[in-house]
Amino acid sequence: MNNLELKNRDLDVLWHPCTQMKDHETLPLIPIKKAHGIYIEDFEGNKYIDGISSWWVNMFGHTNKYINDKIKEQLDTLEHVILAGFTHEPVVRLSERLVALTPKGLDKCFYSDNGSSAVEVALKMSYHAHFNDGDKKKHIFVSLKNSYHGETIGALSVGDVELYKDTYKPLLLQTLQTTVPKDMSIDAANLAAKDFEELCKNRANEISAIILEPLIQGAGYMHMYHPEFLVRIREICSAYNVHLIADEVMVGFGRTGELFACSIANITPDFIVLSKGLTGGYLPLSVVLTSNEIYTKFYCDYNEHKAFLHSHSYTGNALACAAANATLDIFENDNVIEKNKELALYMGSKLEKFKELSNVASIRQTGMVCVVELFGYKAEDRIGLKVYQYCLNHGVLLRPLGHVVYFMPPYIITREECDIMMDIAYEAIKSL
Repeated sequence: MNNLELKNRDLDVLWHPCTQMKDHETLPLIPIKKAHGIYIEDFEGNKYIDGISSWWVNMFGHTNKYINDKIKEQLDTLEHVILAGFTHEPVVRLSERLVALTPKGLDKCFYSDNGSSAVEVALKMSYHAHFNDGDKKKHIFVSLKNSYHGETIGALSVGDVELYKDTYKPLLLQTLQTTVPKDMSIDAANLAAKDFEELCKNRANEISAIILEPLIQGAGYMHMYHPEFLVRIREICSAYNVHLIADEVMVGFGRTGELFACSIANITPDFIVLSKGLTGGYLPLSVVLTSNEIYTKFYCDYNEHKAFLHSHSYTGNALACAAANATLDIFENDNVIEKNKELALYMGSKLEKFKELSNVASIRQTGMVCVVELFGYKAEDRIGLKVYQYCLNHGVLLRPLGHVVYFMPPYIITREECDIMMDIAYEAIKSL
């Protein structure tokens, strides 16, 4: 087997995500044979630093021995069982740990398969909780401008990135968007919060929930804002009987400098949505945590209208739960958050160098996410694609969001590997 053979077989039968397939007439598709640590390797022995954690999921490196072993142990015992009317030890243990680790007051776990599906769960659960309370008019959801929450119909409805949403507008739910803080200052946070408060003053009787990505808008070009915005939104939601849904699919599990971004603001949302890093990047799994208060609104003698009739075939999959428990073991045993804080400081020092370049508009950082924003280019220039190709040719996988280059590596990356990753990106931007 070689790169060319597998690439040709692939292009005969596969349709890749977030890809204009015609690009692969000229853009090389990279077949990966194996991976270990922060490196992925093709069939010709070329290695690439995985600078984006394979779409933000990989926490502790590819083929991590500890996670591998725990999945193998589970495989010989139980691979999967229906979670309706049945349970198993890995999902119970994982739920107990998540309840203990997430902000206080999130008491119950509802599992799904991926981030978009979990967002759908939270939206439905919010509306249904109000419905069970007699508030049947609360059918509108609010999200932030420039937000992204997934690509299923409900999740897409509450997003605001035109690239993903425009084509499907006739299919989408009615939603409202409110101002996102324009930058990372407290003043911007307070101004944006005032806009949401005005919206609630006028329409809170119709609004079921606001959903937001705490601190970093991932697909929204890694836009970042101050934690004070979360504090103010929590206060406003409580005052107007509007639920707060925190979509921590991307920012959860240490990306922002703490285990969960909401903890930085010291708030408890009504729902928190988790996926991606939950299994260390191994298997599809997502979860929505909510309060006992929400849970009890559905707890009653049989009533088909009050019951939360939502399910996925692989809900609470035992193998995925084993991977998730192994991932949490590593967090507990290896002092990950403190090590991340040290590494983030180093990455931040490397980031400063990019300000020297004339085509760099700004740099920004939250925890283990570093961003370089370029200017002076049009969308049709596809400048991110040029950076992507340059970096691949020099052994680094980065996947810019248009004119925004970002670094989100696995937590096990060394300082020397950070140097390689960020120096190559510097040269790529310099060469444009």
